[in-house]
Amino acid sequence: MAGKKSRTGSKRAIRAKPTGLPSPAADSLENRLGRRFRDPELLRLALTHAGVAGGLESNERLEFLGDRVLGLVVAGMLYERFPDETEANLALRFVAAVRRETLTEIAEALHLERDLKLAREAAEARIRGRAGSLANACEALIGAIYLDGGLKAVKAFVVPRWQSHLDDAEPPPKDAKTALQEWAQARALPLPNYRETGRSGPAHAPRFEIEVAVKGYPPARGEGTSKRAAAQVAAANLLTTLDPGPRTCARREHDDSHE
Repeated sequence: MAGKKSRTGSKRAIRAKPTGLPSPAADSLENRLGRRFRDPELLRLALTHAGVAGGLESNERLEFLGDRVLGLVVAGMLYERFPDETEANLALRFVAAVRRETLTEIAEALHLERDLKLAREAAEARIRGRAGSLANACEALIGAIYLDGGLKAVKAFVVPRWQSHLDDAEPPPKDAKTALQEWAQARALPLPNYRETGRSGPAHAPRFEIEVAVKGYPPARGEGTSKRAAAQVAAANLLTTLDPGPRTCARREHDDSHE
């Protein structure tokens, strides 16, 4: 047992030594985060843009992980914060809470841009894609925190920074189908396609399952006590998997009648 622990410690030391962040940068960011990384290599990796080092040496894998971990924590926060809201409304709030603009705002508050490693030749792209790079780095950072300190550490980072976004949130949009349609139209894609994929329950209280698909993207499903409600949940679920952009979360100033 002791030998195994020693080998693990040696491996970590070897990983971190040649490629870790210079200590001033690491210390500065760790101070802003309010936590000290046990494995500084994770922090370095979270801040390495794919334009600098592709594949396994960039922050893309951590971004993938951080996106899922953030989703879990925010979903739990929404579940507790809005106990009387339906699944469809929670899904719409979720889309707004994890959208790119929110991630960028959190990243800016942490001044991640000063630590994010971008390719030198991408100066113009840096300006154009600044929000996307910061949002991705924020997700990668969350992934790094999860690997370094577990879910408890992620909650300590996410909850205080996202709580105000949930507390200040206005009522969610009433029509996820319209939001999804606008998303597709803004990208010159065909209209979303809905189809019934299942039905369960007794005749007096059926439960429907609807699948929605947008060309070029994996479909999503939703359930509800009516086809209309199930379609709304499906649309909201699909929105959570798409590039959220400002168009997908635009507030509706009127309640459209559902199809």
